Amino acid sequence: MPKTLEKSKKIDKKAAVAEYTAKQITVLEGLEPVRKRPGMYIGNTAEAGLHHLIWEVVDNSIDEAMAGYATQIIVTLTSDGMVSEEDNGRGIPVEIHKQTKKSALETVLTKLHAGGKFGEGGYKVSGGLHGVGVSVVNALSDYMRAEVKRYNKLWVQEYRRGKPVSKVKATKAAKGTGTTIIFKPDPTIFTTLEFKPKIILDHLRQQAYLTKGVKIIFVDEREKKNKSVYTFYFEGGIASYVRFLNHTKEPKHENVFYTQKEAEEVMVEVALQYVNEYNETTLSFANNIYTTEGGMHLMGFKTALTRTLNNYARNKGILKEKDENLTGDDTREGLTAIVSVKLKNPQFEGQTKAKLGNAEVKSIVDTITNEQFGIFLEEHPRDAEAIIGKCLLAAKARLAAKTARDTILRKGVLEGFTLPGKLADCSSRDATISELFIVEGDSAGGSAKQGRSRENQAILPLRGKILNVERARLDKMLANNELKSLIIALGTNIGEQFNIADLRYHKIVIMTDADVDGAHIRTLLLTLFYRYFPELIKNGHIYIAKPPLFRLAKGKEIRYAYTDEEKEKIIAELSKLTTEAKGKKAKKEELVEVTEVEEGEVSEEAEETVAKTGRISIQRYKGLGEMNPEQLWQTTMDPATRVMKKINVEDAAKADEVFDILMGDEAENRKHFIEARAKQVKNLDI
Repeated sequence: MPKTLEKSKKIDKKAAVAEYTAKQITVLEGLEPVRKRPGMYIGNTAEAGLHHLIWEVVDNSIDEAMAGYATQIIVTLTSDGMVSEEDNGRGIPVEIHKQTKKSALETVLTKLHAGGKFGEGGYKVSGGLHGVGVSVVNALSDYMRAEVKRYNKLWVQEYRRGKPVSKVKATKAAKGTGTTIIFKPDPTIFTTLEFKPKIILDHLRQQAYLTKGVKIIFVDEREKKNKSVYTFYFEGGIASYVRFLNHTKEPKHENVFYTQKEAEEVMVEVALQYVNEYNETTLSFANNIYTTEGGMHLMGFKTALTRTLNNYARNKGILKEKDENLTGDDTREGLTAIVSVKLKNPQFEGQTKAKLGNAEVKSIVDTITNEQFGIFLEEHPRDAEAIIGKCLLAAKARLAAKTARDTILRKGVLEGFTLPGKLADCSSRDATISELFIVEGDSAGGSAKQGRSRENQAILPLRGKILNVERARLDKMLANNELKSLIIALGTNIGEQFNIADLRYHKIVIMTDADVDGAHIRTLLLTLFYRYFPELIKNGHIYIAKPPLFRLAKGKEIRYAYTDEEKEKIIAELSKLTTEAKGKKAKKEELVEVTEVEEGEVSEEAEETVAKTGRISIQRYKGLGEMNPEQLWQTTMDPATRVMKKINVEDAAKADEVFDILMGDEAENRKHFIEARAKQVKNLDI
């Protein structure tokens, strides 16, 4: 363990303040480009970019905590639309900087690549590697105020859109040390200014797990009568994180493996536990930054995990000489693991820090995991037996799935003449313009086939509800005719042979009825894509069609409504037109007539009545099959008028938990989940 972490409670803060001065602040370049191209620094100017502002200022406080100087962080959403972030670390230096001739505080907040993370003496470990974080927040804020407690005084400076409006000055006496950053995002930059408490809570909880012993408090003051306060503090660190991720699942063994070791100035933390599931949940972090694309630390962990389990199984005679080794997939089925490394000079790929590239970290993580996990297996034989048993079952299932896949997805099976007979394929072979509509039922499938654009729209009707893949392995999946047809139609193959380059359609649209059964089918399909085709979601290929709920007609004018609210708005608009035509004495009730229609066809008699009276005919679509081909094309399939939702996953761990609750075996967890969210449901058909 590094001395800074080991002795954090005994650090002489006064001495540390004296050592952390303007000399440690290094300047690389200016700030101007940020407002012109904010997406380069925070990803985008929508919801994700807005919340990224909070992550940047919190990262600085986490750096203080990792260095052993801060023990508490407070994030507050104020009633006037501002964000306040406070820590009790050393406080940003305020002395005059030698290079810029300005206060070090002003330098840090107004210059890109200025901070205590480039030279020596500022931070040994830092998540905010690039040093652009707090200055970017300043540049993209309409207003910012920095408050620093140092030398028994409170130092303050205010800024407008990145520019200081006054010099740094001491305003009053203050005890202790620390930094408070208060900012208000610039409305001319961001498309939304609404902070979501859930997004903030999830991020802060994660940071508290990764920095054990640090208290993180979130306060939402936006509703004065309903002020919310949340506190996160975890002594167990990432071992507690693993237990949290598994709280809705059935563990295969009692003890969570956890190790924390340092080698070559790299701190490695690993925690893992197996559960009675088929899916893997492995999260990796470098300096508390979530590396969504993994990197060298994750590669080292996976290599060590497979080797250690194979060695143990061989040494104990569980794997015989004639038996094949367990594969990486075998050893990771049902695994929940956290891999966290802290190092001095991390090499991230870009400002988003999605992947760690330090080659030396791979061997360090490999060595520590292999050694410590091997000891764990020897010291916990019952846990080891359960883990090895889980892996052996996965290996048997893998071989069974391979046999099934080789039979079903044989070489050449994806050519046009071997596509499933129920698939109405498109004529185009250009995947970038081709669309596959997965349609619920033969009736809707028939309408879709007639109404589609044959050039680039393919239709695959599904009969009934597909298999719930959350509760089935690959071999059982491939024996299901509906799933088999879908997998062949996609063209990518599945499992080890998956290749996204062979995807036959770049838009895969789930088109189901707007009722409970339709929602269930959508969930089953999304479970399939999330568990077995995650790359399709990640690359933005999966969509959900949004058919209208109502057809409103007045004379020759036809309008469609997708919600009850939209229906009422259209009725008001059409009623106004009719009222103006017939005179002010006409009543709204007299102008509305609900017409019940079979199979979506409005009768000629009804149309004639509506035309003569000027009344409004309202048709409620109970399913896609009630629309004729022309209506289905106009409302749901025509690129010029249709409404579709693209599926993405912002929080993989949360998505995994939700799928496990909704589609897993634990009915009690599902019941609690539904009860807690029942009031959020709209347009429910019972």
